[in-house]
Amino acid sequence: MITAVAASMGRAATPAPGAQSSRLPRAVSRLRLVLRSSEAAARSGRERWMGCFRPAPSPATAAAAVKEAMKGKRPEVEVEPARGGGEDVWSADAEVAQAGAFPEHLVIMVNGLVGSADDWKFAAEQFVRRMPDKVIVHRSKCNSATQTFDGVDLMGERLANEVLSVVEQRRGVKKISFVAHSLGGLVARYAIGRLYEPNSRSKSSGGRDDVEHLEGHIAGLEPMNFITFASPHLGSSGNKQLPFLCGLPFLERRASETAHLIVGRTGKHLFLTDNDDGRRPLLLRMVDDSGDLQFRSALRSFKRRVAYANANFDHMVGWRTSSIRRQHELPKHRLLVRDEKYPHIVYVEKEVTDNNGTEAHADLYDPEEEMIRGLTQVPWERVDVSFQKSSQRLVAHNTIQYSVRGSRSHAYSNSHTKEQPNLYLQCLVDTY
Repeated sequence: MITAVAASMGRAATPAPGAQSSRLPRAVSRLRLVLRSSEAAARSGRERWMGCFRPAPSPATAAAAVKEAMKGKRPEVEVEPARGGGEDVWSADAEVAQAGAFPEHLVIMVNGLVGSADDWKFAAEQFVRRMPDKVIVHRSKCNSATQTFDGVDLMGERLANEVLSVVEQRRGVKKISFVAHSLGGLVARYAIGRLYEPNSRSKSSGGRDDVEHLEGHIAGLEPMNFITFASPHLGSSGNKQLPFLCGLPFLERRASETAHLIVGRTGKHLFLTDNDDGRRPLLLRMVDDSGDLQFRSALRSFKRRVAYANANFDHMVGWRTSSIRRQHELPKHRLLVRDEKYPHIVYVEKEVTDNNGTEAHADLYDPEEEMIRGLTQVPWERVDVSFQKSSQRLVAHNTIQYSVRGSRSHAYSNSHTKEQPNLYLQCLVDTY
């Protein structure tokens, strides 16, 4: 029996001549594959070890490599809660290119009345994707919902503290810009007055541009762009400055008397009815340097100041107050021509400084005229926008902020796509 079992086992272990010839090549192939893999692993290990002694690529080389790899690919966007509130948005690819560092340009986005940081979410992401190696965007969160009723000054103080926290956290940033919607424009103007630091360099030598651009810093950073969208720079108390009241004097008077009942101290500031400690209305003080708050100097320190304004269909903020103009200075409708690149832009006025403003009547005090004169002591660009052909024209006040969404919302006409440049982030893009 043992002999029979051994014989059967021997037969099973001995392959047929045909089977032996077919298995031999496969075994050899497997052996070659194993040897080749081992050799590749060893070579990879040697390369990694030798890489420790090679010089690291320069930031420019690394950035170029990342840009090459990103061709045809949407940059990844990272979001992180910032110390002190809000969220920072940046490109993960830019962080890799700069060996873990962040871009040097910090952009602060500020919401308007009853708004929140979420209002800028999509815009921030699109902006970072558009300029992945240049900007880190911070969406402010310190003034949301009913906190926007606390008054421009308290909101401005909170924003200033939040910005300081962000700068402390992101020590690599060197430049700063502000992008603000509606009431956020006034809050940002107050905050930069608090954050302004005079430049220690002499201002007597050099030309006019040197004086303007090198006059100081904001939170220790180089000021670049100050951009507002439909912001009531002149307040809401003048005729047709609050358009949904239809310019009726009775309604406008009632609004100025009751605004504080609805939107608290903010209403008093907007209608210039505040007189805290017997002082002049806050918006009048914010057009000049006032004590330790250097409002005008802070504005002057920015390389660009741009006021975007709705020429029509904005029922919350009038055309004059958002563009910082007198009534007779508003462009005539026959001059409003659509821009080929940005179809909703209908008029652009480049860096205008008011050196010969209309004199106010001696017997009639006009606070609006005083604010115009003060604010236009520094040059502003005015960009007038019209959503007349948009399905969202009746809510133009919000559309001017959300227009960055392109075809993903109804704010743009159907001819726009999400990848096309939006109508307002153009300002920061064109700076580079």
